Order: sequence, then structure tokens, then C-alpha cells
Amino acid sequence: MRSALDNLFKSLSLNFPSIPFEVEFWDGTKEKYGAGLKKFKLIIKNKGVIKRILGGGSMGFGEEFMRGNILIEGNLQELIKMGYGQSHINFQLSLKEKLKIFYNYISSLGTVLNYRASEGSEDGDESEALIDSKRNISYHYDVGNDFYSLWLDPTLTYSCAYFKKEDDSLERAQLNKYEHISKKLQLKQGETLVDIGCGWGGMMFYAAENYGVKCEGYTLSRKQHDRVIEEIKKRKLADSLKVYLKDYREAEGKFDKFVSIGMFEHVGKKFHPVFFDVVKKILKPEGIGLLQTIGSLEDKPSDPWITKYIFPGGFIPTLQLICRIMNQKDLVFFDIEDLRIHYNMTLDKWIEGFEGNIDKIRKVLIKSLGSREKAEEFVRMWRLYLNGSSVSFKAGNNRLYQITFSNGLNNRLPLTRNYIYS
Repeated sequence: MRSALDNLFKSLSLNFPSIPFEVEFWDGTKEKYGAGLKKFKLIIKNKGVIKRILGGGSMGFGEEFMRGNILIEGNLQELIKMGYGQSHINFQLSLKEKLKIFYNYISSLGTVLNYRASEGSEDGDESEALIDSKRNISYHYDVGNDFYSLWLDPTLTYSCAYFKKEDDSLERAQLNKYEHISKKLQLKQGETLVDIGCGWGGMMFYAAENYGVKCEGYTLSRKQHDRVIEEIKKRKLADSLKVYLKDYREAEGKFDKFVSIGMFEHVGKKFHPVFFDVVKKILKPEGIGLLQTIGSLEDKPSDPWITKYIFPGGFIPTLQLICRIMNQKDLVFFDIEDLRIHYNMTLDKWIEGFEGNIDKIRKVLIKSLGSREKAEEFVRMWRLYLNGSSVSFKAGNNRLYQITFSNGLNNRLPLTRNYIYS
């Protein structure tokens, strides 16, 4: 086992000469791989860790990292990058060693950190699916507003920002995003906008206060819903904003404009047609909508670690899949933009806030989860998730799409894209 791992690390070093690193094995011995100042140190606490990873793939790696049996000192993202270069590596190992160690161990990093989730339940009727959706959303978003407020920007926006300049603050970039979307939607005073998966209400507040738009939002997170209610009262926007603690399938009314930001990933592959049926129903004919969603270049099985610990019940679709279903529903897309690098930058800002407030986060989690041990495991889990997500946009197959569309053909759209940037 030790010999095979040593050969593996040597091969990795040869193929990633710009990432020198050190490994501390379970017997206390240390080995340096590559020349120059090490980017990270990988600490393997015991021999059993490797066996569990080999047997469990991405789930094994993720759980051992969460338990503290694998430690990374230094730049975690440099280790993760190695998981995205696997297809170009020519290892001088036996076929058995390649299959058993490399593909189940190192390559699992690129999978576990690909920000994927499951395709959702294949059983049960729509009412069961609704119950599942409420449980899944609550699992992730009801960790607590105190937790999210410590590393998100003041608008509590938990989706990809839009950086006009590299030195934009996170808050500035999130406001840029809301303005960018408002321009794409061609918002006008007095119009109505529905926000499916409205989160903490950032888009609705921006549209109401800057464009005079009347908004209705839907969320399945009680803590998000309650905070939006508080903000509506605080900002005196009761005549302009409404928020519902309901599933998207329960949305009612007719709206001039539609938006959904970072929610489609939770819908599940089975329910994509249902989602767009709802869009078709609530968006007025020729009305304009915008869908912002993570997408993948490849239609691959979902990762079990992400499914179990981060986003139960979701699915990351390909652009082709989204467009095909939209075509079937006569939702006509006319502008598609990929903000991949923007999400990489957003995630790095979140990581900066997360690590910069780690002591406060630990206190909040200890209070919420009931013990220091559970809090530490949660911190390691989110550290892996955030860093892995960042690398997946910079070096992997993840994309971030803004898809602007109309309900049926709209021949009154602007001839150029100047309206977005004027």
C-alpha cells in the first residue's frame, strides 16, 4: 500500500510540476514531491483511511476528510486541481494499481467537488415530491441566518455574483448581478415580477427599490421566508413585495417578468418539465424570463457525497437538456451567457469570508448543532464543498448560465444587446 501510494504521488508530481507538495504518512514519515516551496501538505492519519477511500470513492474521501482522518495544511485547492487532470496522466503503475488507487482515490476529488447532486426521487407522486423538496431545502438553507450572514455579503445573496472589475467587493458584485439581470429582463416601473426560489429576497428588493416593480417570491426555507418578511416591514415595501413559504408548483397568478436564480439546481431531473410548465403558466404571453443556474458540460451520474451532505435532491443539467425542454414548452431563449469565472471569483470571496470569520462560525455552529465535535465536522465539510466548488468552475466542467427567454415568440425585443450595457 505504502509503495503504491508513493508511486502515485511521484507520478502526480511529474505531471503537475508547478504544484510541489508533501505527504505525511500514518507512520509519521514524510515525503516531499516536486521542487520548490510546497503548496500543501497531505496528512494521512492511518492506513485504514486509504482502504475506506478505495472502497468508497468520493463518499469515502469526503467522509474521511470530514472526520479529520485526512488533513490538508496549506492550499486545499491545489490538491483538488490534481483531480481534474487525470485523463492526461501516464502513470508508470500496474493496471491494477491505476484502477484501484488512482481512479478511486485521486480522481474522486474531481467528482466529489464537482458541485453535483442527485436526480431526485424516482418514486412517489407529486405530493411526495413536494414533501421531499421542503425537507431538502430546509436541510441546506435552514442551518441558520446567523451562519450565512457571517460569510455572505450584506444582501445575503447565495448565488453567483457579477464582477465588473476584479477588485469589486462581494456586495458590489452581487448588486451588479441584480442590475445585470434587471437590464436583461428590461424591467419597467409598474411591472410585475415573480421570483421562484427567492432566497433572502435580494433580487426582489433590488427590483422594487430601483425599478418600481411589484414582486412576489417563493421559497421553501422558513428562515429565509421569515427574514424577508422582516425586511419588507423594515423597508416599508408591503405594497410592493409579497413572499410565500410555498413550492414553485404552488405558484399562482400572471406576471410580466419571471426570474429564478440558483434554484433550478434543486428541482431534480425528473421535474424539469414540471418546472417549465409552471413558468409557462405564470408568465404572460411574450413575457420575459431569466433563469440563472449551474450547468455541466457532461451528463454524468450525480455524486453521492454532495447528494448526502450538501444538496440532497438536486441535479446539475447540461445546457442542451435545459434548452431542449424549453423548446418543447415554447419558451424561446434569445440570450445565453456563461458566467463561469464569475462563480469561481464569488466562491473565493465566500471562502475568504468563511475563513476570516471561522471562530464566530464555530460558536454559531456549536450553539446550533449542540457540540464542538459536530461543529468541527461541519466546518470541514463546508471547507471541502466551497473550495471544491471554486475549482470545479475554474478547472472542471461546471458552468454558470444566465438564460433569457420569452413566453412564445416576442417580435418586439431590442435588435442589439446595447440595452444590457447602456
